[in-house]
Parts: sequence; structure tokens; C-alpha cells
Amino acid sequence: MKDLSNYREEYTMGALDESSVPDDPLLLFDQWLEDAITAGLPEPNAMTLATVSREGKASARVLLLKEVRNGQFVFYTNYQSRKGEELKANPGASLVFLWLSLQRQVRVTGIVSKIPESESDAYFAVRPKNSQIGAVISPQSKPVKNRKEIEDAFYKVFEETKQQEIKRPKHWGGYQLHPETIEFWQGRESRLHDRILYSCKGDKWTIQRLAP
Repeated sequence: MKDLSNYREEYTMGALDESSVPDDPLLLFDQWLEDAITAGLPEPNAMTLATVSREGKASARVLLLKEVRNGQFVFYTNYQSRKGEELKANPGASLVFLWLSLQRQVRVTGIVSKIPESESDAYFAVRPKNSQIGAVISPQSKPVKNRKEIEDAFYKVFEETKQQEIKRPKHWGGYQLHPETIEFWQGRESRLHDRILYSCKGDKWTIQRLAP
């Protein structure tokens, strides 16, 4: 394996100070997300979701944030997938947003719950038809014989539903993460990074600086 010990960059693009951040972390998150969109970053709403199984084994994967609504981070997936099964067993989860070219990341921890079925129905209805079919036919995270098995299932439903509306399958829908902590990380020179941690206490947020 190639020696990676000397692969590093000096971070000089910005700074973050607890005396100038807003009281509400979601305002800062919205600004940082908008900065990533304005900068033209690919998939600016991509995030890593980390979950823990009933046995205490952690797993992580990248998916897309679809909305921040009423203080909740909303995403959609297969309820019977590995992440769905792990969230059912242990609703505690973590999100990480990485905007590397802006030398920023955001870490969110909290409790996940399903959103109302009516909201999942509404979002599913505006998805592209091919994405709808994918959600219908995919036994996400389960073993399959080969790619042909999935493609055959896809085209079978595609042909059967050419003139039909596709309804959301019960095994697919939305989750919302209610944040308990939100940490903003801004890269700085000499690895003296700025880390500002918001912690939720009741309905109020406290703000602390963390050591880099």
C-alpha cells in the first residue's frame, strides 16, 4: 500500500468563532449548505449516516439529505434495509456532512424516527418513475444472485405500470433525525481547527468550543 503518512494539506480558507455564530445551529447549517451549493460542489446534500445494531456493531453509508423541517433532518430509504433494521433496534444515529473543498464538516447526533406516512407518500409521488420502481423492486441490503435478477424485476414492473401511477411500497419511506448535538468544524492552519459544538438542553442550545 502507498505510504499515506505525508498526505496532508494546510487549511487556510476560513475561521469560526463562538462569539459570532448564531444562537440556532440550524441557521448556521443552512448557511453552510447554501455555501456548498453556491460553490457548485457535487451532491452538496450528501451525508454519512452511522447506525448501530442491536449487538453494538456500527455501520455507515452515504445517502442524501432531502429536507430540514421543523428542526429535523429528513431522509428516505428502505425500512427493511440494514440501516432500517438497525434504526428499529437502536434509534440513536449520527450524520456527517463533508464539504472538503470548503474545508468544512458538520457532525450531527440524535434520535431517529419515521415521518408520517402521508409525508412519505407525498415525497414518493414526486420522485422520477424509475426511482419509484427501484424502491418497489429492490430488497435493499439483501443478497441477490446477480445484477440480471434486479434488472429483470425492474423491467417487469416498468412494463406493467406504463400507464399506471405507482404507489409507495410500505417498506419504503422517510426518517427524521431530531438533533441532540451539532458540531461545526472549520479547518485551520497547523491543525488548530475550529470546532464549535451546539448541545440541545430542553428547547435551548448551548454553545462550546472544543479542542481540535
